[in-house]
Order: sequence, then C-alpha cells, then structure tokens
Amino acid sequence: MVDEAKTAEELQLVVFSLGREEFAVEVTQVREIMRMEEITRMPKSPPFVEGIINLRGQIIAVVDLAKRLNLEAAEKGAETRIIVVEAEDVKVGMIVDSVSEVLRVSAEEVEASPTLAADMSAAYIQGVVKKDNRLIILLDLTKVLSLDEIARLNL
Repeated sequence: MVDEAKTAEELQLVVFSLGREEFAVEVTQVREIMRMEEITRMPKSPPFVEGIINLRGQIIAVVDLAKRLNLEAAEKGAETRIIVVEAEDVKVGMIVDSVSEVLRVSAEEVEASPTLAADMSAAYIQGVVKKDNRLIILLDLTKVLSLDEIARLNL
C-alpha cells in the first residue's frame, strides 16, 4: 500500500535538449524515440510543422520543437531524434537535438513555471524540475503541439 502511494507521486520524464536548454515530457505520453529520418514536406502547413513520416503504415506529422518554442536548435546530426508522442489521441513526432535520459522525480519536485519572456509562452510549460544544478522545463504537450493546427493537416 505504501509503494502504491509512492508510485502515484512519482513522475517519469523523458529528458531532451533543444539548443542549450533541457526539456522533458512525461514518459506516459511518449510512444517511441527514433533516429532522424527523411520527412516529406506538407504544403500550407504551419511554419513549425516540418512535414510527415510513415511510421509502420501510420502517417504522423513531425514538428520542429525548437521552431515551435522560438528557440535556436543545434544543427541536425547523429544525436538528433524524433520523439513520437501521443496527446489527446493524436500522435505527433517532435524533432529534438538529443534525448539524454529517463528521469524519475517526485511530484513535489515539479515547481510552478515562472513568468517567462514573450518568446516562450508560459502556457506551454507545465512546470520546472530542479535536479542536480539543472533546470528542466516540463512541457504541456497539448498546448505546445497545437493539436487543432496539426489536425487540420488532414492526416
């Protein structure tokens, strides 16, 4: 019984980088982490949507997360990954510079997000985790991915 309560308060986060910043999403939202592959461009898509990929027969929109968050990403290279996530029954690929770890934190370690500059809306942020002199930004995928815009791609 004690273990169940402890588990309920624990979060597992997939930590990744965009430029010099570290971000995370809950592992329960991650379906797959894959190497960068060729992406088919989609006409008239939002600027942050890179295009689509065929993932084992399923067409998935791919978003450049750095563009979406108005951040400068590193050049795409050997460490670049596509994190396939699912939010509100929509699967989307997110391009990130690298994936570093799965981190276990207690719910108490997630602090409310501070007020941020206009470049990155605080609405995208679920909270901030302080871990070993690092600040890891926990993203709210339903807001970051703009599921309405992605759904309009008619995938």
